[in-house]
Amino acid sequence: MQTLLHYSLHLLLPGIISFIFFKKEWKNVYFIFLATMLVDLDHLLATPIFQVDRCSIQFHFLHTYYAMALYIFLLFFKKPFRLIGIGLLLHMLTDFIDCMIMFSNCVTCYKDAPSYELINTIFNYL
Repeated sequence: MQTLLHYSLHLLLPGIISFIFFKKEWKNVYFIFLATMLVDLDHLLATPIFQVDRCSIQFHFLHTYYAMALYIFLLFFKKPFRLIGIGLLLHMLTDFIDCMIMFSNCVTCYKDAPSYELINTIFNYL
């Protein structure tokens, strides 16, 4: 179920947002949103490249808080940079939701995760 939700958020949510908010050019916007998935190329630098229970947030260099600050900064520019920023932030939100689900299944499993403090704080508020 978690995998279905994860990939639905990665693929369907950007499509829905592009269709609702960018009706005239939704196909082009959706393509830009999908292109922001290339941010996951930083996974190729990890060992192992894929680990099913790894939280990407703060682990991969394009998924760090510094990178997210840059993605927020992109929102202040005109298209296509604003769209790229939106797509990257949607990607980070999806990965964060994935981390929250994994965390809820096993809190102690993620004590050494780089994003543990943030996820634990938000998890406790929810």
